[in-house]
Amino acid sequence: MGIVKYQPTSPGRRFQTAQTFEEVTRSEPERTLVRTLKKSGGRNNVGRMTVRFRGGGHKRRYRLIDFVRRDKADVPATVTSIEYDPNRSARIALLNYVDGEKRYIIAPLDLKVGAKVMAGEKVEIESGNALPLKNIPLGTFIHNIELKIGKGGQLVRGGGGFARIMAKEGAYAHVRLPSGEVRLVHQECYATIGQVSNIEHEGISIGKAGRSRWLGKRPHVRGVAMNPVDHPMGGGEGKTSGGGHPVSPWGVPAKGYKTRRNKRTTHYIVKKRK
Repeated sequence: MGIVKYQPTSPGRRFQTAQTFEEVTRSEPERTLVRTLKKSGGRNNVGRMTVRFRGGGHKRRYRLIDFVRRDKADVPATVTSIEYDPNRSARIALLNYVDGEKRYIIAPLDLKVGAKVMAGEKVEIESGNALPLKNIPLGTFIHNIELKIGKGGQLVRGGGGFARIMAKEGAYAHVRLPSGEVRLVHQECYATIGQVSNIEHEGISIGKAGRSRWLGKRPHVRGVAMNPVDHPMGGGEGKTSGGGHPVSPWGVPAKGYKTRRNKRTTHYIVKKRK
């Protein structure tokens, strides 16, 4: 994996960077693991826009990813390819199980074609293997962490992400997440060993507006550039930054305002991310 810089042949090319994709070994996905993906354009089920600045973009096909892993416990698999996935920042790996089944998983950083991976209670601590938190040593890099037993991995799935087990106490493990938050996770929950692949993802410079449109991102208009009828921060004589606190078009504070409402799981957070 690497980042390539271009010669400034145009203003859009001057600061543009892209990935080299040297770790990708296959250009077309496995046909049996691909589904159509419908776009919403930011609209809900009644056609009203609920997310602004979203729409267009290149057509994508969804790759079915196995986030659970535990239902193939103690069944060895061989990595047959590392592939690009347009729906996520991480690379994905195609596994061929000895029983003939094929599945995609999120590819860890050091996983190579031909490697053997397995899930289960007693598997070795090697990149790509999945096992319960109770059997993973403290300080090990992990990703694709379950929050509920058997539901499948929900935490740490983005490119370059990793978490660490800080301590084990009773039925729960203290897991330090990429945000800095330390959270209690049940020790029977599964996690995958290793850091998520594509660590250069955050270092990419889009370079031009058109490339954002390819990704389905429409132009984002600043509130201070609008009229007072359209935004609380709009209007004013000449250019101004508003004078009030930065807010959304509906008056919700934009900086430092707590939006968490799930009090039911608050007691699982040992240390907040801020």
